Amino acid sequence: MVARWFAELSRNGSGPKFLVLALTSMLAAGCQGSVLDPVGPVADGERLILMDALGIMLVIVVPTVLTTLWFAWWFRASNGAALYRPAWVYSDKLEVVVWCIPALTVLFLGGLAWTGSHKLDPARPLQSRVSPLEVQVVSLDWKWLFIYPDQHVAVVNRLVLPVGRPVHFRLTSSSVMNVFFVPRLAGEIYTMNGMVTELNLQADRTGNYPGLSAQFSGDGFAGMHFDTEVMSGSSFDQFIEQARAAPARLDDDAYKSISRPSEGVPVQLFGNVTDGLFENIASRRLPPGEGPTGTGRPYGSTAGED
Repeated sequence: MVARWFAELSRNGSGPKFLVLALTSMLAAGCQGSVLDPVGPVADGERLILMDALGIMLVIVVPTVLTTLWFAWWFRASNGAALYRPAWVYSDKLEVVVWCIPALTVLFLGGLAWTGSHKLDPARPLQSRVSPLEVQVVSLDWKWLFIYPDQHVAVVNRLVLPVGRPVHFRLTSSSVMNVFFVPRLAGEIYTMNGMVTELNLQADRTGNYPGLSAQFSGDGFAGMHFDTEVMSGSSFDQFIEQARAAPARLDDDAYKSISRPSEGVPVQLFGNVTDGLFENIASRRLPPGEGPTGTGRPYGSTAGED
């Protein structure tokens, strides 16, 4: 039955069109929700770099594959027109091709990486007439803490952003190194205990976009993900008011409690945050978290300790 269906498609000329449409649909479906389906200027710039790099490398890969196939066909045993030259050892023209094409490819890729790394520097502010939203991020074991310092609220495992407004992140870790990653908004950025990294991004479309940890950090790593909700400015203001109404307060004691390793933690709102909490975490005025305890030792201990 399937064979007759494909035969009918071939007879009426719609077979090639159908195959092209099917392949295009599969490729488009595979790109949805990935780094190739950006919803902000930073992710779009990173997608462009990926596609440009792919195109440059295909300039070498495709001719190399085609030439290899042609050589195998031309110099087959049954082809009497192919010349056999056992004494041939050198060709100036061939040497120029062999060395110049890879050199040009490396030059183009290097230039692409150079300009892209400066243009998409995570710490570089985005150009906008709107002031950026400040968000402080702490990677915990195994959950994420998002602090809105200007609004004095905080959320666990839920990131809410206003559409069309730049966002400036400052990130650190409570214990082991981790990686913050929202594929459709920006590239990966590391979080490290005792250090602060920066990231600037912007979401141009409302929606719900998955975020995750992109580096193994212990047994609960697989569940260390969060939702990034991008909403209108008025809806974001309503969220802030909802968060402020939450009775929980995030102070030093509350932070020490949530920094303990735990898995499958639900979203939690804090209606008030102690001033300077993020700075105390990053500067280690608050002690580092316990970290993964799979070895039976707390974070920071050594193999020789009892």
